[in-house]
Amino acid sequence: SGKVPVGGPFTLTDQHGKRASLADFRGRIVMLYFGYTFCPDVCPTDLYAIAETIRLLGADGARVQPVFVTLDPERDTPARMGPYVASFDPRFVALTGSEKEIREVATSYKVFFEKVRPPGADYYLIDHTAFTYVIDARGNYAGFFPPGSSGDRMTKLVRELLAAK
Repeated sequence: SGKVPVGGPFTLTDQHGKRASLADFRGRIVMLYFGYTFCPDVCPTDLYAIAETIRLLGADGARVQPVFVTLDPERDTPARMGPYVASFDPRFVALTGSEKEIREVATSYKVFFEKVRPPGADYYLIDHTAFTYVIDARGNYAGFFPPGSSGDRMTKLVRELLAAK
């Protein structure tokens, strides 16, 4: 029916090895992205757009928290994720957890993901939903952007949410 809730509270481990929850970001707009560091194209493009949004907001960018949740906890350790997200913007928080924890959070946001091994390859990729979720300052789901959304487009919605506060 399209009426089921999207998202919800969660706690995972950040790039510094500390537990972090969605509630830790209350008072800020959260731009939440599920992906993985080995992603060849979609993830870096969308993470760049999130960072661009924060830059376009100028001083209001400080009121936005970018959050990256890995869908590949096997490879994406906190030590690997920290430099990866910082290359887009140092304000990014990168989160990981057990496969079970990641599956629970991803499922609450309706994120599909699975490992796929290209024929003859000795590595795997993660096929996944690539939306940028927006959580308002009260911690409620406010919407999403499809993959490839520009920073300009995302800035408009985020500005509206910041003004509504």
